[in-house]
Amino acid sequence: MVVIETWVSRFMLGMISFYRRWISPMIGPRCRFIPTCSAYGLEAIERHGPWHGGWLTLRRLLRCHPFTPCGCDPVPD
Repeated sequence: MVVIETWVSRFMLGMISFYRRWISPMIGPRCRFIPTCSAYGLEAIERHGPWHGGWLTLRRLLRCHPFTPCGCDPVPD
């Protein structure tokens, strides 16, 4: 189980890193929060693992729209 979690974490972190390196510079800043959604995702997955960290990241992405107030939204402990 630990091996699967490690590979899933690496895949998810790799996808976020790919987005930050190649896609984000082309579309410009879009996130309404501090830290950015991609930084939040990296931290959430590193701190909480792929399942819970992925869930936190998904919830954060769903909140990142024009009708949500912007501001500081750190990864919970």
